[in-house]
Amino acid sequence: MTEILISSVLIIAIAMMLLSVKVIFKKNGSFTSQHIHDSQAMRDRGIHCVIDQDREQREKKQTVREKSRTTQNTQ
Repeated sequence: MTEILISSVLIIAIAMMLLSVKVIFKKNGSFTSQHIHDSQAMRDRGIHCVIDQDREQREKKQTVREKSRTTQNTQ
C-alpha cells in the first residue's frame, strides 16, 4: 500500500516539475494563455470566444418580447 502511495506522489512530483520547466528555467518565463481571444492567429481568422460570440448575437437580435412589443405598437 505504501509503495503505491510513494510511487503516486513521485509521479505527480515529476509531472509538476516537467510542467513548470519553462517557468523555472526561462528568464521571465510564464505559461502561455490558452484563451482563444489571446491568439493572434484566431483573431486573424475572425474566430472569437464563445462568450464574445454570444454577446455579439444578443446585441444584434431583438428579444422575442421586444419584437412582440413593436408588432403590437404598429397594429
